[in-house]
Amino acid sequence: MAKEITSSVETIEVEAEKILAEARTRASEILLEAKEEAKKILSSQLPLDELKTKCDKIVSKARAEADKKIKDSEKKAAEISINADKKVKEITELVVNIVRGKS
Repeated sequence: MAKEITSSVETIEVEAEKILAEARTRASEILLEAKEEAKKILSSQLPLDELKTKCDKIVSKARAEADKKIKDSEKKAAEISINADKKVKEITELVVNIVRGKS
């Protein structure tokens, strides 16, 4: 009976070693897959760099367009101011002529 128990224990130990070896192998495979997946994730950051470049270009273009609109607005404001000065001068002359009795 002691031999049978010893034999059973040895069989269980052998089976346990096989299971442990399989577990180690599978763990190694999982780690390898995880490393490969991590590499893929890290390499996928490249499109983020491309997006940042595109964003920078869009912002730059928007700033240039805004600067152009500001310059155009300043130009129009200057033209309006010049025209307003001319009209004030014309109206002043008209009022002076009315007061003098000239029409």
